[in-house]
Amino acid sequence: MVESQSLADHLLSLEAALQTREVRSSETRLRELLAPEFREFGRSGLVYTFDDIISRLVSEVGPNNTAILDFSVSLLSDTVALATYRGVRLVDDDGHKLFTNRSSIWRLDVDGKWRMVFHQGTATE
Repeated sequence: MVESQSLADHLLSLEAALQTREVRSSETRLRELLAPEFREFGRSGLVYTFDDIISRLVSEVGPNNTAILDFSVSLLSDTVALATYRGVRLVDDDGHKLFTNRSSIWRLDVDGKWRMVFHQGTATE
C-alpha cells in the first residue's frame, strides 16, 4: 500500500491535471484518468456519464482559472480513496469567484493507475 501522504500528493496532482486545458482537451488523457463507469454530479445539479464528460471537456474553450484548496484524502480501502477539497474559480476580470466543495472517488486499477470513478461539486459561498 502507498504511504498516505504520497498518495495524497499523487491524487492532488491528478486532480490538478484534470483542471488544466491540456488534459481537458485530450480525449486520450481523459480516458487514462477517468474510469469507464465514471459519473459526476455537477455543481449545476446535472448528472454526467463518462461519455458526457469526455465530450463536454474536450469541447471547452477559454481559460480555466481554478485553484484547489484544503485538499485531503481518506483511504476507504487498499484500492479506493476519497479526495475532498474546495475549488475556487475566477470567473471574470473583476475578481468574482465561484466556490465549490468537491469530492472524488479514486480507484487503483489492476494496471497500477489511479482512475476517478465519481466526482461531485456542490456550490458554496
